Amino acid sequence: MDKLRNIVDKIKPTFSKGGRFGWLSQSFDAFETFLFVPNTTTKHGAHIRDCIDMKRTISIVIMALVPALLFGVYNTGVQVGLTGWAAWWCGIKEIVPMIVVSYVVGLGIEFAAAQIRGHEVNEGFLATGLLIPMVMPVGTPLWMIALGTAFAVIFGKEVFGGTGMNVFNPALLARAFVFFAYTPMISGEKVWFASDAVSGATALEQLAQTGAMQYSTWDAFLGFIPGCVGETSKLAILLGAVVLLFTGVASWRTMLMVFVGGLSMGYLFEGVGVTAYPAWEHLLVGGFAFGAVFMATDPVTAAQTDVGKYIVGFLTGALAVMIRVVNPAYPEGMMLAILFMNALAPLVDYCVVQRNVSRRMKLARK
Repeated sequence: MDKLRNIVDKIKPTFSKGGRFGWLSQSFDAFETFLFVPNTTTKHGAHIRDCIDMKRTISIVIMALVPALLFGVYNTGVQVGLTGWAAWWCGIKEIVPMIVVSYVVGLGIEFAAAQIRGHEVNEGFLATGLLIPMVMPVGTPLWMIALGTAFAVIFGKEVFGGTGMNVFNPALLARAFVFFAYTPMISGEKVWFASDAVSGATALEQLAQTGAMQYSTWDAFLGFIPGCVGETSKLAILLGAVVLLFTGVASWRTMLMVFVGGLSMGYLFEGVGVTAYPAWEHLLVGGFAFGAVFMATDPVTAAQTDVGKYIVGFLTGALAVMIRVVNPAYPEGMMLAILFMNALAPLVDYCVVQRNVSRRMKLARK
């Protein structure tokens, strides 16, 4: 690492302001901070100094995503009848190009925006670029992933000011763009899950149509069912949740209340006889668990207050199940539920803060 550090220090003046390629200073800084911890420190104001920065937070999120990603790669081959290394190779051929397109398009736009604005390139897209292909069905045309990624980065992040300023989760915006622009490719009775030659209805689609799925509860938990890359294995998602909660990156309040809200609404519909299948099956199919762990807990777009996290989490889960049950034309409700609550989260936080202010003012008058 010392040799690499010396090489970077040697060429750094060339890419600094006043150097030959000074106009690329933001891009060079992005690569330098990716390789090494930034050596700049805050000189003014009161700040809490911690070893956790944006780079480490994103690294933890990526590590938490790895189990679901690896299983999604293997499951892609399993769904076309392959086993062993043949299943792995099939998944690699299908999924790696999706990841490459997502990163190339997204990072290309972010680097260009940073150069134009003279801002630093943030590490946020390193996680978003992996989340986007993981919420897409395998077999989604690469040009659709490119369009969805470009829409998410430009209209979901950059127009709001970049990482940390966005209102909506960028990965879900990419999925929403593809869903509404090219609906047959991502939803419906024949959702691709492996390749152009193999397609079939997902377990969630089967529940919506017949009230039962052809897969066992154990298979649904382990993930041996068709679906998007990262959403099938609940065991892998659970491992990711443990990582996020243990490191404190994700809020347990939001995560817990999403499941509580989903189960509550599911049991309500089951109790009044609207649905014929158990409420807990909502947690095993579709993107409910993946959305609860990796999307609803996004620290930028989720609620910031503790009470707000309880409220937004509960409403997210309840709304997702409501959309699934009430609207048979759209069996997957997690995406819309999270995006809707992203827009509502600031209002919830505002109400919580104002309530606390009013309560303290009343106590001060006594």
